Amino acid sequence: MCPDCEDFARTVLLLGQLALYADMDGADLDFVEAVSPSLAVSLPEPPPGTFPSDYDPDGGPNYPGETS
Repeated sequence: MCPDCEDFARTVLLLGQLALYADMDGADLDFVEAVSPSLAVSLPEPPPGTFPSDYDPDGGPNYPGETS
């Protein structure tokens, strides 16, 4: 297993659990807003093979309000 694979998988899992928590009734949204950016920034590079070799992260559709 690659050295960052375990960290990547753990961080993605934590982000998913945080998203589920944020969707619960009574969730502390201030906590979610404080923790989610830190988790997202801490993601290491994706392990090799996660995306196809020709994957272009900038090749998707424009976000609402964004012009091409």
